[in-house]
Amino acid sequence: MSDAPKSHGRLSVTPSLRPRELMAEPQVQGAWTASIVTLFPEAFPGILGLSLTGKALAQGLWNLRTIPLRDFGTGRHRNVDDTPAGGGAGMVIRADVMDAALREARQGPPRPVIYMSPRGKSLTQARARDLAQGNGVTLICGRFEGVDQRVLDAHGIEEISIGDYVLTGGEIAAQVLIDATVRLIPRVLGNHDSLAEESFSIGNRGLLEAPQFTKPAQWEGREIPEVLLSGNHAAIHRWRAGEAERLTKERRPDLWRAYEETRMDPAKDRQLSGASDQSRGYREHDKEPRR
Repeated sequence: MSDAPKSHGRLSVTPSLRPRELMAEPQVQGAWTASIVTLFPEAFPGILGLSLTGKALAQGLWNLRTIPLRDFGTGRHRNVDDTPAGGGAGMVIRADVMDAALREARQGPPRPVIYMSPRGKSLTQARARDLAQGNGVTLICGRFEGVDQRVLDAHGIEEISIGDYVLTGGEIAAQVLIDATVRLIPRVLGNHDSLAEESFSIGNRGLLEAPQFTKPAQWEGREIPEVLLSGNHAAIHRWRAGEAERLTKERRPDLWRAYEETRMDPAKDRQLSGASDQSRGYREHDKEPRR
């Protein structure tokens, strides 16, 4: 009898969704939908196809649709950009090309159109929550030196930034906005109660989240705070509230000022979770002229 290993034939292969198949038709009618105008549709779903957002996408809790900008380019080479009027470095995405792509992207129920831009207002938890409660969003991923202002004005496009820095394109920023929004859609998170005490949430009064701990109780000479092991839920709540205040005061003075202003004037009509917009940097940013 041969000692050679036996052949068991071909291994059975279980079909699984590849990234592009996660966006394949048919999409779920009525589900929250992200339509993305991009030069790089292959960048999606990217990280959105993993973990909870990917599972929710496969389950039809939300839809992802890409509109390749190159399909609407002009000439034999489907050019999408041209030199900036008035001179200058780089190239600018043409208004006629972007307009054609947006007309395709905006089919279906009305959705806000957002251009991911470093000159936009900063993305906040409050804005993500507002978007999660709607039909979805149409996102423009810019490239080069930006998009012709005329098409932004013609479509009434909102500009949103994920931070005071510049990326090579808007695809990563679009994924950040979608991730922040999709996780707020009902049934996407297994335990929706976990949202209540997150940083910037209404349940956490717009403050930063308190520190988190888990087993083992002792690690490298460091112990979990005793109160968290006490079983006294009132004391635990007080400890977490105090830590949230301490961290916010130390790390985000802008949020702390907004929190104190609201405590002094409870009737003031303001959402705590959007309080980061009240920082001095954002106020100065808002004074910049809108073109």
